[in-house]
Amino acid sequence: MIQLSILKIQDYGPWTLTLGSDREHELQILQASLYKELQRQFSQKNCLVFLNRADEFFVVSNNLDLEGHVKIQKNLESIFEISLSISIGYGNSPFEANQKAYEGKKNKISLDKNHNIFGFENNSLNHEVIIMHFDVDNLSSRRETMSPYEISLIIIELYAKMSKLFLEKNSLSFFLGGDNFMVVASKEGKKFAKDFVELIKKEDGIILNCGIGTGSTSREAAKLATKSLDTIREIRDSGKEKIEVYELPC
Repeated sequence: MIQLSILKIQDYGPWTLTLGSDREHELQILQASLYKELQRQFSQKNCLVFLNRADEFFVVSNNLDLEGHVKIQKNLESIFEISLSISIGYGNSPFEANQKAYEGKKNKISLDKNHNIFGFENNSLNHEVIIMHFDVDNLSSRRETMSPYEISLIIIELYAKMSKLFLEKNSLSFFLGGDNFMVVASKEGKKFAKDFVELIKKEDGIILNCGIGTGSTSREAAKLATKSLDTIREIRDSGKEKIEVYELPC
């Protein structure tokens, strides 16, 4: 069972208009500051925040109860002049949890009216998060013949393909920056990892590494996924036969 919390800036469009036309720099500063604070607040609770759009964030929030969400919401309200809504959902896959959170917000199923929290409480003790950490192998070599913008285009196209294919496996993909991605995966998404790596190699000529981690919280799963990815690099650098998908035992 996985729990997701979706945070959305409320009435963002109308609020931005009050800043006048020379506002874009202010909005970028706000968005960066908000993401930084969200990551700080939620990571202290062993959760992990992913940037979905600049005004929306996905949090893998296993083991964070309603009281914990309220506390974070209060902290945010004391720091920023804008307000956020939180919708909580859970399910057997990340996409199912996303749908549950969406259902709670759409149908205005309130968990805490005073702090704009909607959705469904998860009382299950069976918490499991699967995270896969992907990176592009030896992307730096392309810089000898391609400009930074051209390399960015490769990454964007890869992200779009990854997002589409893993969504078919009820998994959610997020770009972390650089050449790094994380997929919050279902069990079927985890099984698809090797096929995806082979597909991208065959169709796009891109070699991917994938470290997999499973834990009761998102920070634990991400830590194991990154450690698995580091192990792939260590095997490669040792001169042994390289593997492209690896999962350390829990």
